[in-house]
Amino acid sequence: MYHASNLSMRLGIDAVMQFGENLPFAPLTPLVLAFAWRFPVQRGNWRKRSLQHLAAGIAFSLVHVALRAMFPYSYWDPVYREFTSAFWNPHLHTIRDFPSVFRAMFLDSVMDDITAVYIPIVVVAHLISYYQRFRERELRARQLEGQLAKARLETLKSQLQPHFLFNTLHSISALMLTDVVAADRMMTSLSDLLRMSLDGNGTQLTTLSREIEFLDVYLSIEKIRFEDRLSVFFDIAPVCLDALVPYLLLQPLVENAVRHGISKRSTPGEIRIISRQEDRILHLWIRDNGPGLSDAPEETPKRGLGLSVTRERLAALYGGDQSCQIRNLAEGGAELHVQLPFSVSPPAPLAAAPLAAEYKPQERLA
Repeated sequence: MYHASNLSMRLGIDAVMQFGENLPFAPLTPLVLAFAWRFPVQRGNWRKRSLQHLAAGIAFSLVHVALRAMFPYSYWDPVYREFTSAFWNPHLHTIRDFPSVFRAMFLDSVMDDITAVYIPIVVVAHLISYYQRFRERELRARQLEGQLAKARLETLKSQLQPHFLFNTLHSISALMLTDVVAADRMMTSLSDLLRMSLDGNGTQLTTLSREIEFLDVYLSIEKIRFEDRLSVFFDIAPVCLDALVPYLLLQPLVENAVRHGISKRSTPGEIRIISRQEDRILHLWIRDNGPGLSDAPEETPKRGLGLSVTRERLAALYGGDQSCQIRNLAEGGAELHVQLPFSVSPPAPLAAAPLAAEYKPQERLA
């Protein structure tokens, strides 16, 4: 512009002129953002909102010109062809006709202010608003998904608790006609089992040592029922005791081994519960020396409600990072193998059942 006007460039004046042109946008920008968020342009109201934003853009330009007029060199004097003060004429040493000057400045700036500044701010405001709403919807979707998964897990877990309760009550009912003392001992053990079950209400994960403690009480009931026909051996690596596992993981799996393995034998049977940790994976094996699977080993059939619910819970908790497979053993019997991601929690002050030895239930008096 200086070159076209045959004028020499003055860096100080240019700097003041540019600051006077652009700094007034700074306090106006938050106001435009707030206005755009308050009155967003949407498909159903774009005509009304366009008129509102046109009026707001004109007001934006008016305020901008008013603020800009307070800076030196804000007014282009067409007579002397230079930028000068909007209030003072340095050549005539008189006060300018400010309404005329303001009108000229506004007409020169209004189009640029609206198209080059106001509309981009409104577009940025809408982009921010859309992004925030997208993130909120995404967060709500994740929360709903989490709540749905939690509700599903609670439903699956709630299916297990009455499952072993009804089976135990059935055993007690049968013993009441033949051995009242044994039935009474079983009732006492059942009350302990229910207390521990209620203590774990709302819990999805617990330590393996707590699971073994829960299993200890359950097996004491089965020991009363089967007497010398049932032996249980634990082989648990110490590092696995504090590993996190789903609550009520072992009991339905061991119950399956008892019902489909030991109960089918006319001679004493045994169940082995083994745990190892390898490459950040927790391995659990439950083996019985019963008749094994009636189907082909590769078909990995589901043995009752306990196993099917356990598989659903594992899939819901760990996705594809888990497996639960059952197969026949070459020496006879069946083996259930569970693999989970290995994670450890602080050790809990609870005693675990005897490990690597034959299981011997504690005496419980009525």
